[in-house]
Amino acid sequence: MTTFDTIVATHRAALLSYARRVTGCPFRAEDVVQETWIRAWRHQDKLTEDRGSVRAWLMRVAHNIAIDQHRGRASRPSEVELPEVDMTSAPARTDEVIDRVMVDAALESLPEPHRRTVVEVYFADRTAAGAAATLRVPVGTVKSRLHYALRALRESAPSLAA
Repeated sequence: MTTFDTIVATHRAALLSYARRVTGCPFRAEDVVQETWIRAWRHQDKLTEDRGSVRAWLMRVAHNIAIDQHRGRASRPSEVELPEVDMTSAPARTDEVIDRVMVDAALESLPEPHRRTVVEVYFADRTAAGAAATLRVPVGTVKSRLHYALRALRESAPSLAA
């Protein structure tokens, strides 16, 4: 066995036990121990008894890694689980799309002056006077066009009038 293999075999159980106590989680403890072994491999020159206790060095490194991991988790927001959405209870957007297609088709059936008047009054939310100013026609003309447009829409698409 090489020197590093001897160190691992000698200190593995004690290091894992210490990491479990520090982290409180067996999975995090394994991560801490794994990182400790990587750092130990990189600093093999420091792992001699004449430079100090090998176990103390390993425990201190594991402790520092556990603290760093804890701080890292604390600095990031925790994950939250989103509630499951029941798709059957969500409002059906298909109804809105179908309604919009029907309205567009009904508007296309109107003559251009009547269509523009309906759009100005109902979609642009203008008064008869406001629509008249925008369309550059008298207020009476707006009222007349609106009357005939709505009558034509009722006759062509009774479901829209409801």
